[in-house]
Amino acid sequence: MTTKIFAVAGGDLRQIYVAKSLAADGHKVRIFGFDNYSNTLPGIEICCDIDSLLADADFVIFPLPYSSDGVHLNTPYLSYTVKLCDIYEKIRTGMTVFGGRFSSRELNSRGIKTIDYFEREELQILNAVPTAEGAIYIAMQERPYTVCGSKCLVVGYGRIGKVLSLLLKGLNASVTVSARRFDDLASIRSMGMKAIKTKDIADTAGKYDMIFNTVPALVIDKNVLSSVKKNSLIIDLASKPGGVDFSEAKALGINAVWSLSLPGKVAPVSAGGFIKDTIVNIIEQEAEK
Repeated sequence: MTTKIFAVAGGDLRQIYVAKSLAADGHKVRIFGFDNYSNTLPGIEICCDIDSLLADADFVIFPLPYSSDGVHLNTPYLSYTVKLCDIYEKIRTGMTVFGGRFSSRELNSRGIKTIDYFEREELQILNAVPTAEGAIYIAMQERPYTVCGSKCLVVGYGRIGKVLSLLLKGLNASVTVSARRFDDLASIRSMGMKAIKTKDIADTAGKYDMIFNTVPALVIDKNVLSSVKKNSLIIDLASKPGGVDFSEAKALGINAVWSLSLPGKVAPVSAGGFIKDTIVNIIEQEAEK
């Protein structure tokens, strides 16, 4: 890819490392939304306003997620809010706008290309690693016991469930994994772990020291929670609306933790690199069309 101008807007430490990686590749990089970031950023132009950020930019990169309310840009390193509409009105035709969990009818109606990089399979697969590692890190913080020897249930056998179950097994935990599909149940068994159907988790919920949910639907409900041991730990890794009835867990005195955006919290350098590589992949694919 020839040298381009990238405008990196808002976000957490992942965006910092997206910017650093692009600059290291020889691109011109501008960044906005990090007034409260204390470290220096050599080779990167720090902008104080949207106009200077977007001037002559080829690509705009919003964070993951791009917004928490659909109105304001996600800017944890700013002491003030920035409305998305104020940015959109200054994005010109010819720019390509990237974002995580992102879409904009306003930009699309003006013929501006928008791309949700979080929909890319390579990013989803890579993000599963820091998510799974982060889940184990949280488990070690929340419980005064080793993971080794603990009885663990992983609910769901998608990208995160696959990585997490193998990491737990590697730490010599006793691992059971739930799934709905028969081929997934067979795969779980072939990896040396116990397999159960997700619809049957209430039958064995009382056996586990730790339960990790990866399913973004209410699967750990009142019925399941009624069987869970009071000293068990539940970690919900699912995106909104989540998969745990937290109010019921609290009422029962069960420690339930909802852990979102773990890649950016536990491994921002790696996670930022994954995002940058994904964006470059998209740009190169688009250029080949």
